[in-house]
Amino acid sequence: MTQLEQQLALTPAQLGPQLDSALVSDILQQPAVPAAFIGQDRARTALEFAIGMDMPGYNLYVMGEPALGRFTLVQEILQLAASEKATPEEWCYLNNFDDERVPITLRLLPGEGRVLVKKLESLIDDLLDTFPAAFDNPGYQRKKKAIHRAFDERYEQAIEQVEKKALEKQVVLYEENGAVSFSPIIDGKPLDDQEFTKLSEEQRQYFYDLVSELETILNEQLLELPQWKRELSENLRALRKDTIEQAIKPMLKKLEHHYNAELGVLKYLREMRPELVKAVMELLPDESEGEKGEEPVSREIFIEEFVPNVLVHHETMSGAPIIFEPNPSYGNLFGRVEYSSAGGSLFTNYRMIRPGALHKANGGYLILDADRLLTQPAVWDALKLALKAGEVVIDTLSDHAVTNSTIITPRAIPLSVKVVLLGSRDLYYLVQDFDDEFNELFRVLADFEHYLPYLPQTLSDMAAQIQLQLREMGLQSLSSCGLQQLLQFSFRQAEHQRKLSARFADVLELVREACFFARQQQAEQLTSEHVRQALAGKKYRTGRISEAFLEDIQEGHILIDTDGLAVGKINGLTVLEIGDTAFGTPARISATVFAGSSGVVDIEREVELGKAIHSKGVLLLTGYLGAKYARDFPLTLSANIAMEQSYGHIDGDSASLAEVCALISAITEIPIRQSLAVTGSINQYGQVQAIGGVNEKIEGYFRLCQSRGLTGEQGVIIPASNQLNLVLDQDVVTAVAAGQFHIYTVKTVDQALELLTGEVAGERNNRGQYPKKSLNGRALLRLAEIAELVNGGSEE
Repeated sequence: MTQLEQQLALTPAQLGPQLDSALVSDILQQPAVPAAFIGQDRARTALEFAIGMDMPGYNLYVMGEPALGRFTLVQEILQLAASEKATPEEWCYLNNFDDERVPITLRLLPGEGRVLVKKLESLIDDLLDTFPAAFDNPGYQRKKKAIHRAFDERYEQAIEQVEKKALEKQVVLYEENGAVSFSPIIDGKPLDDQEFTKLSEEQRQYFYDLVSELETILNEQLLELPQWKRELSENLRALRKDTIEQAIKPMLKKLEHHYNAELGVLKYLREMRPELVKAVMELLPDESEGEKGEEPVSREIFIEEFVPNVLVHHETMSGAPIIFEPNPSYGNLFGRVEYSSAGGSLFTNYRMIRPGALHKANGGYLILDADRLLTQPAVWDALKLALKAGEVVIDTLSDHAVTNSTIITPRAIPLSVKVVLLGSRDLYYLVQDFDDEFNELFRVLADFEHYLPYLPQTLSDMAAQIQLQLREMGLQSLSSCGLQQLLQFSFRQAEHQRKLSARFADVLELVREACFFARQQQAEQLTSEHVRQALAGKKYRTGRISEAFLEDIQEGHILIDTDGLAVGKINGLTVLEIGDTAFGTPARISATVFAGSSGVVDIEREVELGKAIHSKGVLLLTGYLGAKYARDFPLTLSANIAMEQSYGHIDGDSASLAEVCALISAITEIPIRQSLAVTGSINQYGQVQAIGGVNEKIEGYFRLCQSRGLTGEQGVIIPASNQLNLVLDQDVVTAVAAGQFHIYTVKTVDQALELLTGEVAGERNNRGQYPKKSLNGRALLRLAEIAELVNGGSEE
């Protein structure tokens, strides 16, 4: 190994975080006191501030990606705040007896909704027990008979006068089944029809005229009979109504006495009294015999007419409600009115109004998923209107305006709720840009970090949560090596040697999977071996595509060299993300240079496979070449750069260091070591900048070299600023420790070129020139030759 390689190579200790074994052991010895949440002090402060600001507009947007524990922290703080708040009042809808299409609202104390419903249902049961039995009362029956007797007396008097006149004229009057008929008398005996036909024509005509005269007299006497019957019905109805009122009065008086301090309930009871009397008169018979079968139907009708529809029941002293609505559709958020079908038409009433999440959370807190909320049509605008107006309205017209249905418009209910939106970072800034009202309604932002600080308290909280999860999975304890392996996984998720990943849910998922292997081995303690088995199992389950790439390289379908030298060719490193799987794989980058003036051509961009950031990285090459070499002559050349055997879209500038090295190799015709792979981006001054996915890239190239056989010459060149992001697999660290694989860090393009070519890059002297035999000197000379050739040719 050369002096430069020794200087730039990383030691095994620099390839990952260094855990303090004593600290880990001490943490496991401490009593496990699981914290509800780990870290995120900034977000916790914002949550506590928003909840403490009990004013309109101080709703909260919780910003962060899923699995950061947003929901857990929000619930923890809200539960504490909700337990200290008063239980909100209950709201119910009542029948509007003046206009049933507009149900009215009633506010009740917590827990009073159930009581009122039970008391009114009990009132209905008492009514059904009282009627029609109350009509069997002797007093009622006596009055009823007196009314019928008065009618009968009138009727009998009229019939008696007609009968008297008929007898004077030798005609008898018959009354049968309410029908009146006449029959002549001869020799003191009424004639039947057969005997009447035997009379002479003159006698028959005489009696015909006589009967006609008597019928006229009868009609005159009974002219007021309809009036008498109306009076009979009115008197009976008045008697029935008076009886019902007298029976209901003490029942309602008892209720009114119980609710003497509730003006809203008293008003409803007084409005209900005449309607209740009317319903009893219409629905219940005045005879008790044979009517028992109708009672259930009558009871349901009374309940549908008079019992309140309590939207949300609260238990006394239960604190403020906390509602999470996972599917914030319009109906789920603002409530809905249900409909029933009868005879081809839809009908509804106040009892079929169903509450939404806003009704349930009224007086408390409502948690919503912002991404789902904004995909629902019209819901966002309706929510903003409800928060600004301070009331929730159930809109029924838009859904049923064109149907053959009864439409009701429930009155609005006052709204006092703190809304918590859980959403992504991109969505927050997008809504801010497009909605001017957003900042007015959601004044507080809780920003969740992607990382947790590597502190003893953080480790202690994580260990306690892990041990709690273990007990739920049936294991007794966690070993020190097991905790270290789980922490190593968290460092890897964070891609940082000094920070842990805030996605603690991923750690718990790994714990559950490791417990599967521990139970298979009948172990009572979770160790690092179980964690490694879980990681290997997941890698195997999701590794088909990465293995296919490796096989293609091994079989020669994808051309990658891991030894030897080549001009204008270099191994770049890429990361492929497919679903929830990300893996690294090498890719050959080639460059060709020839006389011309077309400049550096990015083939990927020309065929529209290179996206914006990748194209930017290639364009920087021209700036670097010009600033580095073309100070005294115009930069004139034609060069093509391509990522070979790449047939999909490419993004990112992490290949720009490899591209510039391949390009300078092509310019100078100095070969590059194919045993080294390169990743890193550059700026126009040749400084190497950090890139992402460094661990996957290194491991992808390592697996290829390992499959071909490690020679001790292979390795990877990465930006020096990425050394802090290294959390490599143990097999890579072992190979580096054995000298079979190397990881170099560079800060400049010159350092990378010296590693790749074995040549001295050379530094510019005071006259702006490089040593002639240096790599930079040869590049400067070749570019000057091409510029003279091209520019001279054009003059000729």
